[in-house]
Amino acid sequence: MTEPWALVRTEKDEAWKRLQRLVLDSVSSAHSKRAYAQALDAFAQWCRATAAPGFSKATVQAYRAALEAAGLAASSINVRLSAIKKLAAEAADNGWLAPEVASGVARVQGARRHGVRAGNWLTLDQAQRLLALPSRETNKGRRDRALLALLVGCGLRRQELAGLRIEDVQQRDGRWCVVDLAGKGNRVRTVPMPPWTKAAIDDWLAAAHFPSGLVLGAVNKGDRITGQGMSAQSIYEVVDRYGKKLGATLAPHDVRRTFAKLAHKGRAPLEQIQLSLGHASIQTTERYLGVAQDLQDAPCDHLGIRAEGK
Repeated sequence: MTEPWALVRTEKDEAWKRLQRLVLDSVSSAHSKRAYAQALDAFAQWCRATAAPGFSKATVQAYRAALEAAGLAASSINVRLSAIKKLAAEAADNGWLAPEVASGVARVQGARRHGVRAGNWLTLDQAQRLLALPSRETNKGRRDRALLALLVGCGLRRQELAGLRIEDVQQRDGRWCVVDLAGKGNRVRTVPMPPWTKAAIDDWLAAAHFPSGLVLGAVNKGDRITGQGMSAQSIYEVVDRYGKKLGATLAPHDVRRTFAKLAHKGRAPLEQIQLSLGHASIQTTERYLGVAQDLQDAPCDHLGIRAEGK
């Protein structure tokens, strides 16, 4: 078998494509597959452009330095490094790379994050104005109202929204929910929805006449419903368009963060926000919200205990 470095440097080599597929097959998320594919292509292009001497820890460190010099964010750099480390591990497991070389690549340090990313989100007033933007008189407006209501009211990821089915919207404990939603890492959760989200869904489905299957659908320029289902990219474009109408730079994940921020500001328990978002740990939710310990209004101040003594 060809040494993997030669595969990296041969753009159309079938063996290189096989090695790429091994890496992509090792991750389950469609988003991760797409990000890893782009990262491996970018690394291969850099290797060819710089005539890098070999696949080693030193080469990967040089690549990281080039990414930092180009001004990429730490998160983007670390995604690319993760893909390269996967590449080294898969090559070693299949006998294409010496284990000690793969081990050296795995020890390359990621880019450091400085501070906590605040992210972008809407205020309560902005969120309410966003939901009021789509027309109630057109198919496209009804579809977009349902789309935005699911993002704001349930905090779904755009991939989750793209795959949401009518059968997933069910009643539990007297309220409407998205049940058994398989999210990131295949973690399954049930997400409660506010009544206004369910009303927006019902209004859209009454116009769409979808008996089952995917909730969202395609609407053409003539306002005719042309099919069932929307891609994650189409959802992104809808949110971006309404964000511009609102005068804000807005992506679906910003709306998801808005759900979390408004729920937290409304004193929803942190662990319940975690469950709705589908985060693996409460620490992830805390970082997401930028939660800091409040010593002026601490949990112990709300215990309600009046004990004797000084």
